[in-house]
Amino acid sequence: MSVQGARAVAYDVLRAVSADEAYANLSLPHAIERARLDAKDAGLATELTYGTLRRRGTYDAIIAAAADRTVDRIDPAVLDALRLGVHQLLSTRVASHAAVNESVELARRHGGGRGAAGFANAVLRRVSRETPGHWMERITAAARSDDERLGLATSHPVWIVRAFRRALAAEGRADELDALLTADNDAPRVAMVALPGLAEIPDDARPARFAPTAFTTRGGDPEALIRASDGRLRVQDEGSQLAALALSRVRPIAAGERWLDLCAGPGGKTALLAAEALAGGARLDANEISPHRAGLVRRAVASVPLEVEVTEEDGRDRAARAAGEYDRILVDAPCTGIGALRRRPEARWRKSPADVPDLTALQLELVRAGLGALKPGGVLAYVTCSPHLAETSGVLAEVRREFGDTVEELDARAVVRDIAGPDIDLPAQADGSLRAQLWPHRHGTDAMSIALLRRV
Repeated sequence: MSVQGARAVAYDVLRAVSADEAYANLSLPHAIERARLDAKDAGLATELTYGTLRRRGTYDAIIAAAADRTVDRIDPAVLDALRLGVHQLLSTRVASHAAVNESVELARRHGGGRGAAGFANAVLRRVSRETPGHWMERITAAARSDDERLGLATSHPVWIVRAFRRALAAEGRADELDALLTADNDAPRVAMVALPGLAEIPDDARPARFAPTAFTTRGGDPEALIRASDGRLRVQDEGSQLAALALSRVRPIAAGERWLDLCAGPGGKTALLAAEALAGGARLDANEISPHRAGLVRRAVASVPLEVEVTEEDGRDRAARAAGEYDRILVDAPCTGIGALRRRPEARWRKSPADVPDLTALQLELVRAGLGALKPGGVLAYVTCSPHLAETSGVLAEVRREFGDTVEELDARAVVRDIAGPDIDLPAQADGSLRAQLWPHRHGTDAMSIALLRRV
């Protein structure tokens, strides 16, 4: 039998994510284009791909129970077919026979023939005989702790559940954990940016809640808007826009200022900074260690009529050879990325607590180098797409310890309120830090942390 185009595309992307550590947000558009899916099937392929990735932890527990074996004992190609089938059976309105039959065909085609197909058929039919509520009760009943139970129910690794709880508790908002975990599994509304001074928010669009540059469309393919505007309207999370604007609008721009985006890839914040620099008479440099991502930065800034030099160096080396040269520096540091799980759901299955120490050490080194590249009075924005306290408050505490009164933390919450309006909910941090923490459930953005440091 044939496999319907949307399911075949979703399966191919799931395999690329599992086997090759591909990113769904990069792989899926190309897969849809190659398959020449119409708008309806493209929407289905998108929902199947992201829905399966978001709920993978829950589905793996259900598959293990239905198969009476752990998922690491199932052929990976068959396992991805089972995940896709279980998502359709338990979380969509797809007809059960179509979900089972086509997932079985995928297992047969990619997993080794009739034996794989028979196994997949048995597992999926067992899943289809019970309700989603039954399976949820069954897998959570076997949990060894409340956190594991919550993680299984919401498809989050236990370490992320605990990191989120601690970060919310630092604001006195631990009771928001359930709302946050639920928001992480909702498909985010596509946010776009109108580069200031170069594009206006379209008349038929909805202005976003907080960033003056942000808007959402009333439906349709954003690519048409992007092409028509020559890239001056583009997709960008509202939290990312607020992070870039916090640096560019922390104080008035003086003509001739020099700015640096130290970890620029893939270039969304760079493009917004370039538009702000152009309007204020500033210069902007960018750096990205990955040649591929540096190419994306160059493409991103091509729509801004400002010459932006993009270097391809380790950010620590790039900052070290520019001691005292810059007025503003953005350090959008490599991090766990657990604040963007709505848009990059595979990230929750790729990182572990063991990654955190190395990432925080790198973040500290980049911030340290960036502060050395600031002129006296210059401002550095330390940004992570993670609310993990080690990647936010922990790094800032070490900066305070090392630099003492030679570095002043500015009130990022006040700066973001000036940009977004006084109604944005930004509670104080328990450690006394003045950073602004955004959240999916509270602000509709990625969980972006924004700190501003001024060299005295």
